[in-house]
Amino acid sequence: MYGLEATYRIKSTKAQIEARAQALAIEQSIEMPPSAVRQPELLQKVLARVAAIQEAGAGYFQVVLHFAEQTTAFETTGLLNVLFGNCALQEDIELLDLKLPPGLLSVFAGPRFGIAGLRRLAQVEGRPLTCTALKPQGLSPAQLAELAYTFALGGIDIVKDDHGLTNQPTAPFAERVRVIQEAIARANAETGGQTLYAPMLTGSPKTLHRHLDIARQAGVRVILTAPMLLGLATFQELVDDLGLAVLAHPAFAGLRISPPLMFGKLFRLLGADAVIFPNHGGRFAYSPQTCLALAQAARAPWAHIRPALPVPAGGMTVERVEEMLELYGPDTMLLIGGDLLAAKDNLLERTRQFVQKVAVGAGKV
Repeated sequence: MYGLEATYRIKSTKAQIEARAQALAIEQSIEMPPSAVRQPELLQKVLARVAAIQEAGAGYFQVVLHFAEQTTAFETTGLLNVLFGNCALQEDIELLDLKLPPGLLSVFAGPRFGIAGLRRLAQVEGRPLTCTALKPQGLSPAQLAELAYTFALGGIDIVKDDHGLTNQPTAPFAERVRVIQEAIARANAETGGQTLYAPMLTGSPKTLHRHLDIARQAGVRVILTAPMLLGLATFQELVDDLGLAVLAHPAFAGLRISPPLMFGKLFRLLGADAVIFPNHGGRFAYSPQTCLALAQAARAPWAHIRPALPVPAGGMTVERVEEMLELYGPDTMLLIGGDLLAAKDNLLERTRQFVQKVAVGAGKV
């Protein structure tokens, strides 16, 4: 019954940590003083339990709580609320990890394609996939389509919208998706390639479904979205009805939830086939250890949940391809955008250099 396990990192003193941990257990379950509960049996059926407390560096402790799985109502928002609802408002607490009991895990389908399915779509075996982004915002559909055509000529596996491309007047979704998909299809016909286009899907539920219809009619087989911008339950419901592969963007996900848990486990659990994350040494401050733990969480065996493809990104360059391949291995998608676009008139050559480096580097891993 108490099979749901959550691990937290709490800032506290040694003298206060037991009381702090018990307060967290109360807050995330019955949310009232136990002495005020008139039905004693609820303290045995609902009140979370402190399972372990361990020092985790100066002034920090790792606390493991066990929850009654039925308190989640066996659905996404209930699970998130139990794990990190009210305590998300407490700055001294970080959610590090979770373990789901079989009954609760069975509620979630995970990625519909996973690594193997993405490889089949892109017709890529034996090497990492390559990915790039269409940017900057403000370009017209024709200008974005020209970039996409060049990327596809260069042999990129997946050309995605920048996540900031939504439905702006400069490049409305319906027009943009149609002309970019046509441009990529034209390049594929010329080269015999299999480049895929992933448009950014966002907006209200009605907008999401309207845009999804447009994408399907255009022949799109992969979409990009940001689960935290949509809301995680909405994201899960979208994946349920989708039938397309999903690239998950990390926008708005900088909460006090560990990146391996947020991107490697939660996004995967709710249906992401590939998970974009900020790689170390780029525009963000994740450590190599955090990035590798995230990638491992995305790919680790997990009952019926298919593995998701980790996608290190965020200011990466072609010169770092070998380093990234050595760290992450072949079951990875490398996303390089700005570094390719910086080549300007030499975009095609720079793109081919990226693709070639991945192909050659894969043979060394």
